Amino acid sequence: MNDGLIIHAAMSGGIAVAFGMIGVSFVRFWRSSRIKLFLLFAIAFFLLTIERVVLLLANPANEFAPYIYMIRLAAFVVIIAGIIDQNRNRGSS
Repeated sequence: MNDGLIIHAAMSGGIAVAFGMIGVSFVRFWRSSRIKLFLLFAIAFFLLTIERVVLLLANPANEFAPYIYMIRLAAFVVIIAGIIDQNRNRGSS
């Protein structure tokens, strides 16, 4: 394993841990407030954690492979859906 792959693995692992901790934080916010936006953000960050782990296990050159990209896309769609849902609910109150 060359130095570039070791650095890539370390960075991907660190980013995965950070995404996971952010997801756990959003779960804690959701449990205390029951605001659905926090739950959807937690799901999105857990999806990003999974994406980083899959990228770590795959070849780094495959970052834009469809299966990795679809996980990332799903996370961002969940974030957008959460924001739209939160704003729609606020307008009807």
